[in-house]
Order: sequence, then structure tokens, then C-alpha cells
Amino acid sequence: MIMTAVVRLADHRRKAPYQHFNRPELNLLLALYASRVSRGEWRDYAIHMGADAARFMIFRHSHEHPLFVISKLAPGKTRGKNNRQRPYMVTSRHHRVAQGNTLADVLVVFDRPIRLVSG
Repeated sequence: MIMTAVVRLADHRRKAPYQHFNRPELNLLLALYASRVSRGEWRDYAIHMGADAARFMIFRHSHEHPLFVISKLAPGKTRGKNNRQRPYMVTSRHHRVAQGNTLADVLVVFDRPIRLVSG
């Protein structure tokens, strides 16, 4: 006697959901990127979408490490002060530059004037 089971392919192939930027968020990111490219500050970008976060990485040269990484973290992946979730973050060389509840909140870090730091 041969036993068979019917399996729905959609259930069998179910993948973990991935985090992504929606269209308004991409519009904000690309507008910021375009303005910095026109000034000659940035030259390349990359987008990575994973289960834990979506990342928009900004490069001065494509063969370098990213200057900045703008992340949209998946729900439940990070907690800020007072246990409130803060899903957006800007990092530079593994240092947190800004974290906030909306993408616009963290992008204001790029509106600050650049200062010359002498050492």
C-alpha cells in the first residue's frame, strides 16, 4: 500500500518575510542621495533587504566601506530608551549617529552643517 500526502507548494516554499523600504521612504532616500551626488560628496549606493533589516548604504567610492548605513529594522529587533521601539537608524563605521521613529527623524542628521575637526 502506497501512502501519499498532498502538500501545497506555497506552504512548503514559505520564506521568511524580509524588511523593505516603501515608496515614500525610497523617495526620501533617493532625494537625499541625489542632492549629495550633485555636490560631489557621494558616488554610489546599495540597498540590502533581509529578514532583520532593510539597509540603504552610501559610498564615496564603490570599492570602499559605506560612509553611512540607513537601516529600517524589523519589528522587535531593537529597543530604544524607555523600551519604545525605534525602527530607523543611521550608522557610520559601526557608530550609531541617529535613531528615531520615522525615516524623516533620522535623516535630519544630514541637514546639520559639516564642521572641520582638526586633530
